[in-house]
Amino acid sequence: MDFPLLAQIQDNAEAARQLLEQAAVTTAPVVPVEETLSVWQLIKYGGWYIMGPLGIMSLIAVYLIIERSMAIRRALSEQKDFMEKIKDYIHEGKLDSAKNLCAQNTAPVARMLEKGISRIGRPLKDIEVSIENAGKLEVYKLEKGLSVLATIAGAAPMLGFLGTVIGMVVTFHAIEISGAGVEVAQLSGGMMQAMVTTVAGLIIGIIAYVAYNTLVARVNKVVQKMEASSIAFMEVLEMPAK
Repeated sequence: MDFPLLAQIQDNAEAARQLLEQAAVTTAPVVPVEETLSVWQLIKYGGWYIMGPLGIMSLIAVYLIIERSMAIRRALSEQKDFMEKIKDYIHEGKLDSAKNLCAQNTAPVARMLEKGISRIGRPLKDIEVSIENAGKLEVYKLEKGLSVLATIAGAAPMLGFLGTVIGMVVTFHAIEISGAGVEVAQLSGGMMQAMVTTVAGLIIGIIAYVAYNTLVARVNKVVQKMEASSIAFMEVLEMPAK
């Protein structure tokens, strides 16, 4: 039996096995490393000249949404049996008590009725006009800032689209100066700017638009409440004349 030949075969088999192991190592799939983008990086991609104004708009929108929501909520609040007490005081001739009750209530309805109570003794038409004027002033106070919110709802997406156009201009400029040898890395900056500004503008615009419509609906609810209270108040004044 030729032992040197057997040893050579074993050596060749061992060498082949090592080559297969090395090949398996070199051909093993590379697991990509996931990278997450922070808000700061997104702002940098979008560009300060677009993301800056969008950031200011977002802060203004958040402030107006919170501030107007609280103001309208206070306007909708009312003391229990407020109108019933007002009616009783007027029937009993206790006008000072009625005024004090209105002064203790911070709702627009109370301030409107207080103006009407202070006009009792004058013609009903004059009282009605004074109540209407006071009601218009209260509605104006409630709608304060809503026009700014509506402007943000329309301007934010437009500003985002402006960033999109600028980003595409940057991309096409990179293609022009690089010619046929353009690389993806040269185009990524402009395309990222286009996408980031669009997303930011749409998010701010959608939030402001939904908030504006919601606040307007709640203001209309306050207006309806004020109208109902003014009608009930005028009916109380007309009762003695019947």
